[in-house]
Amino acid sequence: MKAIVVMQFGGPEVLTYTEINQPKAGPGQVLIKVEACSVNFSDIKTRRGSKGNGKVPYVPGIDAAGIITEVGENVHGLTAGQRVIAFPKGGAYAEYAVAPANLTFPISEEIDFLTAAAAPIASFTAYQLLADVARIQAGETVLVHASGGGVGTTAIQLAKLLGAGKVIGTVSKDEKAAVVLEAGADHVINTSTEDFAQKTLEFTNGAGVDIVLDSIAGDVTEKSLDCLAMFGRIVHFGNAGGNSGLIQTKDLHASCRSIRGFSFGTIRKHRPELVQPVASQIIRYLEEKRLNMVVGHTYKLADAAKSHALIEERKSKGKMVLILPDSELNQSLQL
Repeated sequence: MKAIVVMQFGGPEVLTYTEINQPKAGPGQVLIKVEACSVNFSDIKTRRGSKGNGKVPYVPGIDAAGIITEVGENVHGLTAGQRVIAFPKGGAYAEYAVAPANLTFPISEEIDFLTAAAAPIASFTAYQLLADVARIQAGETVLVHASGGGVGTTAIQLAKLLGAGKVIGTVSKDEKAAVVLEAGADHVINTSTEDFAQKTLEFTNGAGVDIVLDSIAGDVTEKSLDCLAMFGRIVHFGNAGGNSGLIQTKDLHASCRSIRGFSFGTIRKHRPELVQPVASQIIRYLEEKRLNMVVGHTYKLADAAKSHALIEERKSKGKMVLILPDSELNQSLQL
């Protein structure tokens, strides 16, 4: 089968489109013919070797949409021919991928494969950040950092669906503002030209926000405390900025504010049973067209390196999706 393989750590150029052996479904697993898969920032960190525990060669990619072609032993409730979204075990940038049955979720014809491929990491992460970790309450105000990306545009929509009164997004470039507003944000702040903490206080009449979704870390985390309301929660779920933030304990206890950490990768690995209820909720939102996955870019699988380069240049908007060679999407998207 055709796949993208990383033979050594490095830049986008190490993503090699090549032929490898097709995997087989083992016990508790299913084999999926991949129609499309998404590109995530964690794919880039792994490719660079910055995660510290990666080994080469490997097939990148952590989520996919496709059709089950083979079911392993001890698998119940899944059958060949089902359309699914999944979190593959050995990579998603390939024509076929093996996924654990407990991290594979059937979808109806109401959800097209482009939407399905864009959804898993972005929507599952955003939902858990808001509903399970921040425990959003009706009427609360939410600040979403890096709001022009896949998780950001999805979190804006989910915040409103979960009852947020106001959502503020930050971006690094003016050209990303439109996609943030289209996703439903009430205000957008360009952090390259504006002090986001000051602007957030202006937008909230000095009260600050109740929830901050922070995937950047460093001074962004530190400055977020300057616009966090009493009883507010910062949910930290990434370090895209590359630096750690320093927090003073005096900034927390008297104001009843908190900083909470989250990793969807840790949930999948250690608490996979928590993913099923999230999947059910997200799939329902998608079927009812209440959640719109913002897909800003599509590439052929062979052009995966271009997708990584675009993200590293900070030019991407919404989700990035890779389309497989014989996917039904090829014709409709005219790739």
